[in-house]
Amino acid sequence: MKKYLVLFFLLIFIFGGCQTGKEPEQAKSEVKAMTFLDDWDFLSEYSDAVVLTDSTGKAKIAVSASMQGRVLTSTADGDNGLSFGWINRKLITGGETLEHINPYGGEDRVWLGPEGGQFSIFFKQGDPFDLEHWQTPAAFDIEPFEMIEFKESSARFQKSMHLINYSGAEFYLDLTREVKVLEYEKIDSQLEMEIPDTVKKVGFVSVNTLTNTGESAWTKDTGLLSIWVLGMFNPSPETTIVIPYVEGDEEELGPVVNDTYFGKVPADRLKIEDGIIYFSGDGQYRSKIGLSPYRSKPILGSYDAGNKVLTIVTYTKPEDAEDYVNSMWELQEKPYAGDVINSYNDGPPEPGAEPLGPFYELETSSPAAALAPGESLTHEHRTFHFQGEETDLEIICQKLFGISLEKIKTALK
Repeated sequence: MKKYLVLFFLLIFIFGGCQTGKEPEQAKSEVKAMTFLDDWDFLSEYSDAVVLTDSTGKAKIAVSASMQGRVLTSTADGDNGLSFGWINRKLITGGETLEHINPYGGEDRVWLGPEGGQFSIFFKQGDPFDLEHWQTPAAFDIEPFEMIEFKESSARFQKSMHLINYSGAEFYLDLTREVKVLEYEKIDSQLEMEIPDTVKKVGFVSVNTLTNTGESAWTKDTGLLSIWVLGMFNPSPETTIVIPYVEGDEEELGPVVNDTYFGKVPADRLKIEDGIIYFSGDGQYRSKIGLSPYRSKPILGSYDAGNKVLTIVTYTKPEDAEDYVNSMWELQEKPYAGDVINSYNDGPPEPGAEPLGPFYELETSSPAAALAPGESLTHEHRTFHFQGEETDLEIICQKLFGISLEKIKTALK
């Protein structure tokens, strides 16, 4: 019985299924705010992490080759600045490898999809789609990536993989990943606006490239892969996730949001108004949402009113792409009707239980990769954090989302 309780606890981190979470009965726990130096002291002792920085020395990120080239955390104000990434200290210090998944944390890590369905790379052929048989491929869960280049503001990582999907198709591939800290002027140009000088800011990008190194083409009939980038952040009762969406008739564009991954999200935790989705990032209720290619825009983010931190994520979204892998845990009628954007809010798997983090996630995916031998697909995922007075952050929020900070703060009240 103990084994199954542990496995059920790990279901928090799985992106499929239909179990409903319950509002925790215990008082909400506060997440201690860490400085970058706090996290760096820990990482330098327990990992191979290295620091990348911009020319000012204020914007910094910590990356690790042994933890799959992930960006573990970042700061906009040097060593004493707020550390923005969630790090699973318990797992990193424990020295043990978990059976189904090893969620080390981090603001930007790379996975491959799909997770569920007849083309899943998380289930073996013939196995039932349940937690006991679910397995994150070791190649991007626990195996190290090779750091093939290291500079002051960037690092490149590489991993060769051999994967087999649920239908028996084999994939030989290289996954390369370049992580770069952006200079201040590059942040402004990326977002097509001038950020106020009084705002503390950090921006970084992961450029993830998937190459078919085998002798056979990847086709829709036997299954395709996708690049899936996930960022884990520190939650708070004052954090709200903000996702603009394409407005239009559901008969033409489909539902605005898929909110049934872990049971339907309660109305006080998810609001849809005037082209914006508001979703709680408090780390107190396990829930997940997703947007299709017909509803997704190339931007999403969150606002932490307590720390006055506005987080923005942008990514590459080809205009003509419609095929995105479906990760639902079932044999699927539409295996290429998956999500482009996902967001996850952590919480107890059952009343009185401990959450995995807590944390919340902002995720993006590439289109399905129909690649001939030697062909490649690249997906960029960019993360920006802005910290300052709300009068200055308001300028950024209005420009990028077309709404006020006050609207974000009160949307779920």
